[in-house]
Amino acid sequence: MFFIFGISNGIKDLNFSKMVICKNCGKYGRIEFFMVYTYLSLFFIPVFKWGKKFYCKSTCCNAIFSVSDEIGQKILKGENPDIDDSDLIYEYTEGYNNYNNYNNNFKCPNCGYPVNSEFEYCPKCGSKIK
Repeated sequence: MFFIFGISNGIKDLNFSKMVICKNCGKYGRIEFFMVYTYLSLFFIPVFKWGKKFYCKSTCCNAIFSVSDEIGQKILKGENPDIDDSDLIYEYTEGYNNYNNYNNNFKCPNCGYPVNSEFEYCPKCGSKIK
């Protein structure tokens, strides 16, 4: 007799979003919530989940924020929790390593995209900055 089992990571979209002023870039946008977890599968069927962590992603700058388990559990139950800036803990920005270090006054001369003053080339259009 043999068993096929494995341990893997999963992401579940919580189908919950809020319109906010982004804590990372200051623009008005939407944050979408999701859950990351680890699971054990037996014969390719998920059997047991653990290590649940809750996050949200802003649609304006792709910043990822973690949220408390309490808020995440309320969203899982279908509730509509009140969420403010103090509930969002900045983790990182998807696609950019130092978005918070961008100087919004320094923009690409070709396309106007906000860039870090240390960049030689624009990450959006590829034109030379310096």
